[in-house]
Amino acid sequence: MRILLFTGKGGVGKSTVSAGTAAMSAARGLRTLVLSTDAAHSLGDAFGVEHALGSEPVEVAEHLYVQHVDAQRRFEESWAEVQGYLLSVLDTIGVDRIAAEELTVIPGAEEVFALLELRRMAVSGEWDTIVVDCAPTAETLRLLALPEALGWYLERILPVQRKMVKALKPVLTKAAGVPMPGDSVFDALVRLHGELADVRALLSGPEASVRIVLTPERVVLAEARRSWTTLSLYGYRVDGVVANRIFPAGGSDDWRAGWVKAQDDVLGDVGASFEGLPVWRSFYRPAEPVGVEDLREVAEAAYAWTGSVDPLAVPDTPAPFRTESDGDGETTVVHLALPGLAQWVERDQVQLGRNGDELAITVGAYRRLLTLPAALARMRVSGARVEGGELRVTFSRQTTNTESE
Repeated sequence: MRILLFTGKGGVGKSTVSAGTAAMSAARGLRTLVLSTDAAHSLGDAFGVEHALGSEPVEVAEHLYVQHVDAQRRFEESWAEVQGYLLSVLDTIGVDRIAAEELTVIPGAEEVFALLELRRMAVSGEWDTIVVDCAPTAETLRLLALPEALGWYLERILPVQRKMVKALKPVLTKAAGVPMPGDSVFDALVRLHGELADVRALLSGPEASVRIVLTPERVVLAEARRSWTTLSLYGYRVDGVVANRIFPAGGSDDWRAGWVKAQDDVLGDVGASFEGLPVWRSFYRPAEPVGVEDLREVAEAAYAWTGSVDPLAVPDTPAPFRTESDGDGETTVVHLALPGLAQWVERDQVQLGRNGDELAITVGAYRRLLTLPAALARMRVSGARVEGGELRVTFSRQTTNTESE
């Protein structure tokens, strides 16, 4: 199964590109699902579907199915036990029921349950290709960082809380004056942890990759470069860039000629900014592409730009995170790809911290807590540098102190 996620700055046309890619996949006879995690849900408009799309896949052409993620439905299925407990606590202290329901919706719930829906579709075994029309860039980065961030809490904090509540439940209930959570609440959180761990493994695996959609504008390009670095920081492969809404050359219109020249200048920078990745080009058409056939033609024309690169093939780009050990195992170098870093971040904005089995990596405004495998956790950090578009951290088998380095 192939999983493709499309993201980009709002308004760059990622819904059109993702829908066209899905239509092209279906035309090859691959059973294809395209789903949207964007609250705007514009896939139905792109395909020209008159009937409403729902929370289950709807067939719009042979081999092609479309789905809008119903975050509220998944919320009710996955969060019911936890929400029920929180409502009982708020009811005990006199909070109005309607206000309590609002307070028990966790921040970022839509992103969490969109990930769970993607997992459900992936493990069903029904699809050859899953195409995801993601929310704009900032929301996508939060979405893809969630499995690891929530996993950290559920692995370290939840077990301690569960043991304390189980041992002291009668005392805590009497002292606090509110009910303490039961096993069903903790079981729901553990189940959520397992599902999010599956999502993390799925999206960082070799069959999954992210594709960045941009328009040839300076501001859009700058955000796309940041996205490439940040997605790599979180361990996700970026396998290509789609430059969309390009003015075709030709004609005597001075206004259009000016745009063609300006876009050509930016497109040159796009190629330099994403060196090593295919850059596909999609040109403006005489009319807006709506419907399966129009979208398929748009995608095929764009992907033909790079010739032999198959846009549906599993990418051969290396994983953003890899390790390299010397012969005797005394030294291990961790390589974390941070492509495009020098184009938007100063060296002093890349920071590294170590505490026990965790490595804290900060790049600009983004931070990742990386849990080290046992073999590395027993070693100490003996050096770190940014070189060749990646962060290289050297671990040595000497002492096992856990102070920040």
